Amino acid sequence: MNVLKAVSLLATLFASTALYAAQATSPLPAAQGKGFTQEGIAKIDGFFADQIATNQTPGAVLAVAKNGKLVIYKSYGYLDKASNKPMTKDAIFNLASMTKVMAAVGGLTFYEEGKLPLNAPISNWFPQFKDTKVGQVDADGKLTSVPAKNPITVQDLMRHTNGLTYGGRGATPVHKLFPAGSAPAALEYSGDQFINKLASTPLLYEPGTVWDYGFGIDVLGLIEEKIAGKPLGSVLQERVWSKVGMPDTTFQVADKDRARLAQPLPVDPLTGKPQKLDILTEKVKFDCGGSCAFSTAGDYVRFGQMLLNGGSLDGKRVLGPQTVAFMTSNHLNKDIKNMVGGTEPGRVGYGFGLGVAVRMERGLSAINGNVGDYTWNGANGTIFWVDPQEQMVVVMMSVAPGEIRKIHREKLNALVYGALEK
Repeated sequence: MNVLKAVSLLATLFASTALYAAQATSPLPAAQGKGFTQEGIAKIDGFFADQIATNQTPGAVLAVAKNGKLVIYKSYGYLDKASNKPMTKDAIFNLASMTKVMAAVGGLTFYEEGKLPLNAPISNWFPQFKDTKVGQVDADGKLTSVPAKNPITVQDLMRHTNGLTYGGRGATPVHKLFPAGSAPAALEYSGDQFINKLASTPLLYEPGTVWDYGFGIDVLGLIEEKIAGKPLGSVLQERVWSKVGMPDTTFQVADKDRARLAQPLPVDPLTGKPQKLDILTEKVKFDCGGSCAFSTAGDYVRFGQMLLNGGSLDGKRVLGPQTVAFMTSNHLNKDIKNMVGGTEPGRVGYGFGLGVAVRMERGLSAINGNVGDYTWNGANGTIFWVDPQEQMVVVMMSVAPGEIRKIHREKLNALVYGALEK
């Protein structure tokens, strides 16, 4: 009897170990290549081989899910080209602006609890924004300001209609007053200092009138912190990452995991200038919802699948289906100037929802897809989109900052859609 019990126990142990190993290697149930042509997958492999061989990117991890199954999951090239360290599927990447999608989802969990109405002015949480000014430049180039007519609302934060522009995205007198971007701001300021800096700086546009890329989601993340009384990383861990099953997603990469951090090429392939990412080596002073999180392709494809499923995965719910539908609908009405296409040519024909760009027309854009697909990418080379019509989630992680990332987005998109069986 004891022998039988021992055999049974060993069988259970082996089964558990096998299940754990399967989960470790496949973030979602696997169906290798299903829905894609082998010729198309070979072209994808060839693309990455070429980009790595010609030093256009050090390496990448590609995860594509279709119909709820992981059909492509591959690593290419180098985690660190300088030391010839090969890329691994569990490599950790700075997400840059792909952080924004997760922070928006976190905000919507509070929205579903009645704690974060979209029409609420952000001065409800940060009174510094009660006397917001809008910058104006006169004929002599002198900067003046006038009181804003509209308050910045939570919806303005999520859809980028708030006037809190990135300083690095323009050369006007107003741009020069703002920090360059989310990560540089988080490396320089604490959360309180950051809010005071933004609140004392004149806006580039009147709130609610123009889509312009900037600090909205960073402010949203700090509102989430105020509501919850804890850092944004803890908020997202509790409300999103733990439910989706994203063990490697964080704002602070643990010392034991830093060897998995993917590194950029030392030289920008287009400009020939040296390049480095400070956020890979320096610690941020607050969890910036606009840029500062780290993740793996496996974690993020699960996050995308949760959204595609209508807010749940493996029986655990993050958002309700109607909230996800609301999030991924266009929130730019006819009176809002739509400059989404100005961020990159592939966004022409897109509107913007709550944290994601949303395709409104099949044509116009240089990037393929279907009406209703939604997306946002990262400035350091990461790519993400969901196409509900194809029941497809695409995540590509790489460290290729600079303008080369926009070329990769268009090429990868063409390869993925070209590889579909129908």
